[in-house]
Amino acid sequence: MNKHIFFDNLTASAGALIAGKKKFFAKSIQSPTLEEQVALAELTIPSIEGEGLFEATAITPAGEPDPAFCVARWKGTSYPTIIYHHGNNERPFEFKKTAKNTFYNIFLNSPENAEANLIVVRAPFHNCPLKHYQEKMVDLSNFTAMIATSVKLNEEIIQQVKKVSSQPIITSGISLGGWVTNLHRGIYNTSSAYAPIMAGTFLGELFLKSKYRKMASEMALNNPDEIRRVLNFNNVFKKQNTPNVFPLLARHDQFIEYDVQKESYNDFSIKTIENGHVTGALNAKELRKHLWSVLEITCK
Repeated sequence: MNKHIFFDNLTASAGALIAGKKKFFAKSIQSPTLEEQVALAELTIPSIEGEGLFEATAITPAGEPDPAFCVARWKGTSYPTIIYHHGNNERPFEFKKTAKNTFYNIFLNSPENAEANLIVVRAPFHNCPLKHYQEKMVDLSNFTAMIATSVKLNEEIIQQVKKVSSQPIITSGISLGGWVTNLHRGIYNTSSAYAPIMAGTFLGELFLKSKYRKMASEMALNNPDEIRRVLNFNNVFKKQNTPNVFPLLARHDQFIEYDVQKESYNDFSIKTIENGHVTGALNAKELRKHLWSVLEITCK
């Protein structure tokens, strides 16, 4: 077993142990589909006026979550904009080396500055302790509402940026953020380019087939058709036919399985890194290189 597979397996086993009875969807698997949740979500954001942290107001069938976004760097309306969404259980607004924060590691903790405005989105339930997050994730409807709210938040930000700038907009995200990225394209496709990192469109398979299934409840595992109906969105993604997707997958990823999720991107060239999920998220150099190349292509 190589180190990439080892760390993914270890992470899944440790996560399952910590979750205990509060595994994903242990209480309920009743939920609208992801596409339906986006249609049902209502969201408003304040006006973007330079750098700073902005709280959004959201109403969903699962309640009123707490999404937010931070304009970490605003170079001006003559520059392109990158909107980035974090992974599961990250702290995207903690800009320090010790934080679990891929946005910081890719964009801010680097000698190379992106010639772009930088905005990072925080998903609902990521401004609270892990215990509270786990309590929310026992309901599938909370999980889908979380993703749908982030999709809607991305769209609101995009529309605001477009009001003041004609420059390209790139939507990106890692893992959880990658699902948000792809779902946004499938429903809205209003960004100039999409750069999903270690994600695809077969989200149900994460909980049913991959090593991450250790984190799924028995109820979820015993009802695969329902999990797939709610979470897989390949048909939504395929509705769009624009050549604007630049995916990155990790060959040894035990969660976002390469052979499963690559089928999401039949019409697109996939950037492949020789990592697993955990080691891939830590490989800021390669992730940064990929995003810089997407920025360069989009701005030509």
